[in-house]
Amino acid sequence: MYTSAAIFAAEVQHIHLRNWFFVGLAGEVPNPGDYRSIETTGGPVILLRDQHGELRAFANCCRHRGSLLLTGSGNVRAIRCPYHAWTYRLDGSLLAAPAMERTEGFDKQAHGLAPLRLEQWDGLVFLNFDTSAAPLAEHLGDLPDRLGCYRFADMVCTWRDEIDCRCNWKMLVENALEAYHTGTVHATTVGAQREAIVPTRGDWVCLQVLSDRSVAVLAEQPPFPPIEGLSQQAQRGTYFTMILPTSQLACAQDCMWWLAMRPVAPDRTVLSLGGCFPKSTAARQRFDDDARPYYARWRRVADEDVGILELQQRGVSSVLFRPGRLSWRDELAHALHRWVLERLPASRI
Repeated sequence: MYTSAAIFAAEVQHIHLRNWFFVGLAGEVPNPGDYRSIETTGGPVILLRDQHGELRAFANCCRHRGSLLLTGSGNVRAIRCPYHAWTYRLDGSLLAAPAMERTEGFDKQAHGLAPLRLEQWDGLVFLNFDTSAAPLAEHLGDLPDRLGCYRFADMVCTWRDEIDCRCNWKMLVENALEAYHTGTVHATTVGAQREAIVPTRGDWVCLQVLSDRSVAVLAEQPPFPPIEGLSQQAQRGTYFTMILPTSQLACAQDCMWWLAMRPVAPDRTVLSLGGCFPKSTAARQRFDDDARPYYARWRRVADEDVGILELQQRGVSSVLFRPGRLSWRDELAHALHRWVLERLPASRI
């Protein structure tokens, strides 16, 4: 399950290309023509705001011979292929195709960019390659009821980072869903933590690390005020959620950060990190200075996790490895295992 190319191919086909995955905040592309290029398990994608202000997602490949269209992020009036200059409007329709007027039966209307399903909840953007998948609201289940008090639509993304991890994607997900390891792996950073499993409905799971202050920063006294309007339960600690299969939202009393996993190979995953704060917090005079310890903590703890998971990946490659008994603190790792196995055809396992 962690080393087989055949299992990984089955997971891509039956899990990663059929479920919703998180790509960022809608506010990161606020204006018509704003775009971000995104790498996904299904290939490169363009997230953009069209001329009417609608957020859209397309495969980042030309309909002619497949060249990549856009890189990085920025603002464009139209999307022009760098290879043969085929040009697309911001709604994805084909605007111009030089030298195609003599091509028999060529229909411009049939050669627009390939769209992806895009749905939002509270300013969070999710994509899906499967046109027949259940709506995002069904996938999220009761997550909006639990996390709605954080008001993500009123947040801004102030930090992003990315780590190339030499480990299977499930190891990252499992690691994000237990505090069993924190006293060892994070002994000099966040240290040992107490957690409680939060019951959920839908395709997500959650634990809450119990602490009367934000664990998003290593300082004894967090510099930022709590988010206004948090529920009484949210004030008790940090929710570490996992919107299955690969999207984590970590919600502390003063901020939210995400970990989004992009499976690349059985032993390689790209981990995307992002940090978000309420707009009122980001507008504070000393915000840039006060936010740096948050960024340092997020990257430092992520590096510690990736380091141990790369050791785990090397260990499970042994021909003598057999899975051991799980601890009661591995409950959500076990839930992940069941969720994955339920979605893979028996013939592929």
